Amino acid sequence: MERTVEQLKERIRVGGAKIPAEKVIKNGQLVNVMTSEIYPAEIAIYKDMIAAVGDEAEVADYIGPDTQIIDAKGRFLVPGMIDGHIHSECSKLSITSYAKAVVPHGTTSMISGLDEYISVSDLDGLQEIFAEVKKSPLKVFWGAPYKTPYTVPQSTVSFNFTKEVHQTVQKWPECFGVWETVTEFVQEEDEDTLGAIAEAGKNNLPVFGCAPMASGKKLNAYLCSGVRLDHESYDHVEVVEKMRKGMHMLIRESCVTHFLAENMRAVTEVNPYLARRVSFCTDDVTATDILEKGHMDNLVRLAIKAGVEPMTAIQMATINSAEAYRIDHLIGSICPGRIADILFVEDLQDFKVDEVMTNGNMVARNHKLTYELKAPERSPIFKGELKCAKTTADDFSYHVPIENGEAKVLSLDVKGPFVRKRRDVILKVKDGIVQPDTEQDAIMVSVVERFGKNGNKSLAFCSGWKLKKGAMASTNAPDDNNLVVMGANAEDMSFAVNYLIEQGGGQVVVEDGKVIEFLPLPVGGIVSDDEPEVVAAKEAKIDEAARSLGSDLPNPMMYMFFLPITAIPDYALTDAGPVDYCALTTYDPILELVEK
Repeated sequence: MERTVEQLKERIRVGGAKIPAEKVIKNGQLVNVMTSEIYPAEIAIYKDMIAAVGDEAEVADYIGPDTQIIDAKGRFLVPGMIDGHIHSECSKLSITSYAKAVVPHGTTSMISGLDEYISVSDLDGLQEIFAEVKKSPLKVFWGAPYKTPYTVPQSTVSFNFTKEVHQTVQKWPECFGVWETVTEFVQEEDEDTLGAIAEAGKNNLPVFGCAPMASGKKLNAYLCSGVRLDHESYDHVEVVEKMRKGMHMLIRESCVTHFLAENMRAVTEVNPYLARRVSFCTDDVTATDILEKGHMDNLVRLAIKAGVEPMTAIQMATINSAEAYRIDHLIGSICPGRIADILFVEDLQDFKVDEVMTNGNMVARNHKLTYELKAPERSPIFKGELKCAKTTADDFSYHVPIENGEAKVLSLDVKGPFVRKRRDVILKVKDGIVQPDTEQDAIMVSVVERFGKNGNKSLAFCSGWKLKKGAMASTNAPDDNNLVVMGANAEDMSFAVNYLIEQGGGQVVVEDGKVIEFLPLPVGGIVSDDEPEVVAAKEAKIDEAARSLGSDLPNPMMYMFFLPITAIPDYALTDAGPVDYCALTTYDPILELVEK
């Protein structure tokens, strides 16, 4: 963080008690994550900085006639928590709305690539988001995406993040590293990926990883590129191998991937000394999950339930992440010189956050902000215009070169939000079109390019959603945020797509040419400035509407909008076509045709 000589002089004078503190917190129990101790302490604060931490006698020298005294009332004083890896855009909440949701739960910082925003805008759009962050109580430590699009083969986004872009953005003060470098791009020696890593070396920036199920030689090769940490482990055995080979591990507990209890076995069953190199992240969360369960505070509670001591769990949510990302001189602990992000907690075992201070200001109480936080006026770049043509039912009809007969197709079969396997299905061909079959749970799915680049419309077959009728569609669809649609019939698929084009983006569930439920996402087609409670209520209605079509998945819309992510085995779908992740290529879903 850049500071002038005059600012440094001021900080030093405050630290030496030559300038009085603006605030002093008294009657608190300090949770010292640096030494794993808990003891009575007072905290002197000047502007956004912790000036002193000590006993009553020491801190008395920092109190002036205008110093505000804050009574902690015997509560525990905990560092503000850090989400170690998060795509906040998947919550469908803008930065402002997201801050309203998570800061009252004690999350005061997050590590993010803001890559979904980038995919629908450009560097000017990113600067707008940076400006929004600065006006919020939530800090974002930005990692520049190693490249966009992330997909193999390459899909379509609004802005391509290349190695040349890294030569510029890595020098920005907002940049703290390279974001989520996927194993396969390193393994394949992708020029943009290696260029981003090489540039990070020049700028002394850390490289963040994404290495699901990587082990053995594949993991060794990956680590030799310089990647520092990972957030993608499916079991505790994977965690242990990665840590033994030098990685810092982020244990993920998202709204759809619940890995914390299993991954924590690396600490509780294998080696408790691993704990100081383990952190937490949520990766993807919904507004509903945050409001119902909490955020990083929920992960601390889950870790304690899994057998970890409260101090250890708190360290995982604070200092461990700060050290992993090399920002512990700024956040992660309650120490002189750090930013004054402090939580007031009644009971460490239950870990319910009563009040929150960020940047030296009390901002939240009882899980609500204590002041009004307004979203910025949005520029045209985020107005949510979809630059794609209206569709017809024929766009979502799979034509084949026989008139009637049967087609053996490869159906992308969802086994979990990030697990898609192969399922071969025999479908009828009528009038030259392969017919979806709801009885066999084989329906159509498509990704429509929406940035006006090439007009791509992919088409494939999918299973697992069990839709019996209707269609659903979304323009919030990481990592490219093109328009994803699936349905039991082509007519409703076309209707859903056209409706989102008219509305400028969002999520919709339709049946028989009528809208059952719609969640507007006017900011770039991916997020909303509505209050978290409003978005959560609409999320619930969207999922309820999807279930009315026949789906029994816990989050039908979210399972669908993750389909374009190609970095997870085995199959995916982008605007470039259906993707075989293992072969890193598109595939033809028609396996065999029999004319009758």
